[in-house]
Amino acid sequence: MKNVCFTASETVQIPVEEQEIPIRHYLRQPQRLVNAIAEPQLMTPLTQDRYSLRMRPLNFMDLYRLQPTVVLKVWTSSEGTVYLKSESCEIRGIDYINDRFSLSLAGQLSPCEQAGTTYLKGKADLQVNVELPPLLWLTPAPLLEMTGNALLKSVLVRIKQRLLGHLLADYRQWSNSQSRTKTATHLGNVWTG
Repeated sequence: MKNVCFTASETVQIPVEEQEIPIRHYLRQPQRLVNAIAEPQLMTPLTQDRYSLRMRPLNFMDLYRLQPTVVLKVWTSSEGTVYLKSESCEIRGIDYINDRFSLSLAGQLSPCEQAGTTYLKGKADLQVNVELPPLLWLTPAPLLEMTGNALLKSVLVRIKQRLLGHLLADYRQWSNSQSRTKTATHLGNVWTG
């Protein structure tokens, strides 16, 4: 039997064009971040701060097609830092691997200011421990590690690309709708007051 550990990390630094409502207020709604990093059809809310996220199917060495389902806890601090941490994981369809597999995902995203510009800075770490099926026991360890680490890196890069593509657009839309709601409420109070 062979136990292997695969790891990957990814960082992000995104310049933010601040809207009327600062981004730290937006980040206090972590479900918006989850919506930005996960495709809606792959995510199911479980509670206010827990989500079931089905990852896209992954191919490992052209032998196994895996589709992990991860339960994520997502919460935010009063300063607007968003944290996410995996609580459990399941590999559907391949019982041998599911029974011998663990996944750990931890990440954070924080607003910070540098030279008058607001940035979102974040980091995600992903680790998988698995007992290899007998079919892979004779595969050289460096090849297994390289393949596994590259696979995890591709997962984090995909999340990062979704974050870059969706988060700031959603923030702008949210801020504009909040501003319109605030203005409409104020005008309503002026007319009725």
